Amino acid sequence: MTNYHGIIGIARADITPPVGIFARNWGAATHDVAAGVHMPLTLTCITFQTDKNTQPLVLFSADLGWWKSAADERNLRHGILKALSLPEERLMFCLTHTHAGPSTFSEDAGKPGGHLIIPFLQQLQETATQAARDAMAAAQPATLTWQYGHCALAVNRDFPEPGGDRLVVGYNPAATADDTVLVGRITNMAGQITGTIVNYACHPTTLAWDNQLLSPDYIGGMRSVVEPATGAPCLFLQGASGELSPAEQYSGDTSLADGYGRQLGFAVLSTLEGMLPPDTALAFTGVVESGASLAIWKKSPAPADTTLMAEMATVEMVLKPMPSLAEIETAWASCEDHVMKERLWRQRGIRKTVGEGAVAYMPLWIWRLGNTILAGQPNEAYSGFQLELRRELAPAAVAVMNIVNGYAGYLPPAASFSHQSYAVWQTPFEKGSLEQLIRSATTISQRMIRTA
Repeated sequence: MTNYHGIIGIARADITPPVGIFARNWGAATHDVAAGVHMPLTLTCITFQTDKNTQPLVLFSADLGWWKSAADERNLRHGILKALSLPEERLMFCLTHTHAGPSTFSEDAGKPGGHLIIPFLQQLQETATQAARDAMAAAQPATLTWQYGHCALAVNRDFPEPGGDRLVVGYNPAATADDTVLVGRITNMAGQITGTIVNYACHPTTLAWDNQLLSPDYIGGMRSVVEPATGAPCLFLQGASGELSPAEQYSGDTSLADGYGRQLGFAVLSTLEGMLPPDTALAFTGVVESGASLAIWKKSPAPADTTLMAEMATVEMVLKPMPSLAEIETAWASCEDHVMKERLWRQRGIRKTVGEGAVAYMPLWIWRLGNTILAGQPNEAYSGFQLELRRELAPAAVAVMNIVNGYAGYLPPAASFSHQSYAVWQTPFEKGSLEQLIRSATTISQRMIRTA
C-alpha cells in the first residue's frame, strides 16, 4: 500500500520482572503478587533514520499495562532521552496494555512484592536505552511497506446492562467494532524480512483476577505465530481500543489468550501474504480485447518515499469536576471496600497526573514515515480516533496508538456522556475531548502530508 525507505534498525529485549512482584491489576483479585510466568514480557525497539549520521526516531513497544504516575513515566522516558541525546518529539514509548503485567507505580513499593517495582523500573530504563543503541548499531537500508487487513478478534465492550440503566464493560453483540489491522513489513536490500509492525485495537483483558501469571496476554500468542513465520521480531502497537476487547475475557485460562493471539497472528500473516514486493506497485498497462475488454495491471517499480518527520504538540482538554487530591486521599484512607479502594487509588494517580486546574494539556506525537502517519497519545481513546484519522488522511496509511508516553484516562466520544459507564466515570476529561484530539491530530497530519 505505502512505502518508506531509510535506515531501519530493530532490537528485542526480555523485560520479565521477578516472580513475586506486586501485580494486582484488578479490584476483584484476591492475590497481590505474580506467582509465575505464562510468557516472557518483552520490549521491542525500532529506529528510523534518513542516514546513519542523523538523529533517529525511536519507537518502543513494551509488554506493560499503563502508568499510574506521570512522574514514573517521565523519569523513565526522560532518562532514555538524555542517554540518547534526543528531543522529546523523536521518541514514542508505547505500552501493549496487558492487564497481566507488574505494577509500574513506584508508590506501590509498600505493598506485597512492591519492593521490586523501583528496581524493575530502573532496569527497564537501562534495557530500553541499550535496545535503542543495539537497534541503531544493527540498522541498515530497508523498506517499510504497510498494508491494511482485518481480524474479528475485537468486539464492542459497552454492553447495556439487562434491567439496568448503565453500560457495563463486556461484549455487546448488538454493536459493531473496528476490525482493522495495519501491518508493516520491514525488508532489507536482500529482500529479507527483518521486522514487522502490527497495529491493532483490542484490550488485552483476556487474563484477569483469576490469573496469577505474568503475561503479555494475546500479544504473546500473536508473536508466537508471526515471528517463526517471518524469522524476525514483531513490534505490537495497541490501537484506539477504548471500547474494544475480546468477546470472552476476564479469565484465568492462558490457553484462551493463546488462541486469541493465534487468531490475530494468522490475520497478520494473511495480510503479509497479500503484500506486493518492496518498492513495487500495480500499474495499469493497457487493455486486452478478449470476450470482454480486460484491464491489465502489472507490477512496476515504485520508489519508496524517504520523508521522515516528527512533531510533538499539546491538546488542551477541559477537565470534569473532580474531587481534589486531598479529598481523594482522605476517602481512600477511610475506605474499607477493596474494589472501591482500588478505584480511589487509581483516581488519585489520575488527579496527580492532570493537576488541580480546570484544563489539562495532553501531549500528542505525530510522525511521518514516507507517506504513512503514526499518531501516538497517552490516553485510552475510543476507536473513533483511528476511524476518523484514516478517513481524513486516506490514501495514506495511518497507525494510531493509545497509552504512548504517559497515561491519564479514557477518551470516549461526546455521545457516550449521556450513559452511565466506567469510561465516563473514570475519565478526568470533559465531553468533547476526544473530538478535540481528533481535530488536532488531523490538522497536524494533513500539514505534514502536504510538506514536500
